[in-house]
Amino acid sequence: QVQLVESGGGLVQAGDSLRLSCAASGRTFSSYAMGWFRQAPGKEREFVARINRSGSSTSYADSVKGRFTISRDNAKNTAYLQMNSLKPEDTAVYYCAAQMYSGDYAYWGQGTQVTVSS
Repeated sequence: QVQLVESGGGLVQAGDSLRLSCAASGRTFSSYAMGWFRQAPGKEREFVARINRSGSSTSYADSVKGRFTISRDNAKNTAYLQMNSLKPEDTAVYYCAAQMYSGDYAYWGQGTQVTVSS
């Protein structure tokens, strides 16, 4: 079992930055990859970024590439999403998720709201 708790969301203006955190507990943190997803009102949940178990490999949605950075600290059991140059279209509830060996994102946090005003 894995428990995930996001934090760091808030209301910011366009162009500002935020850093989201995802604190994990349960299974050994370094044994699974981590992902960030988001869901805007009336829209499907979408992939934002992924980081592998060691932190050596990352991938991003085209919409955030160059602005967002995913990272992890395995010693602190925490994943991060640094979001720079935020845009109103980044407004959404952001979720972190743990990806198991099967490839499934089997565990999810409760989400944290990010609102970007223009």
